[in-house]
Amino acid sequence: MKSILITFDQAHYDRIIDMLEHSNCRGFTAWEQVTGRGSVDGEPHYGSHAWPSLASAIITVVPDERVAPILAKLRAFNDERPKLGLRAFVWDVIDGI
Repeated sequence: MKSILITFDQAHYDRIIDMLEHSNCRGFTAWEQVTGRGSVDGEPHYGSHAWPSLASAIITVVPDERVAPILAKLRAFNDERPKLGLRAFVWDVIDGI
């Protein structure tokens, strides 16, 4: 099993949820309002007067074979909107319960 953490501009929340549903990712946890700044480029998402946008984050746990197709869809979406600030991180998961 793998965990995928996805961070993105909150304006694209519904599109990311839709993409996960079409990738058979039933379970996930979402944070609709998170703040942060990317390490490469793009604008900060602080929810402040100077930087009013916010980000969202979603984490899902999927079988190993679903990771590559999901990352490919996320990469294609990010390529369409390079200022989106979309990032995805993958970790191994050990089921504890």
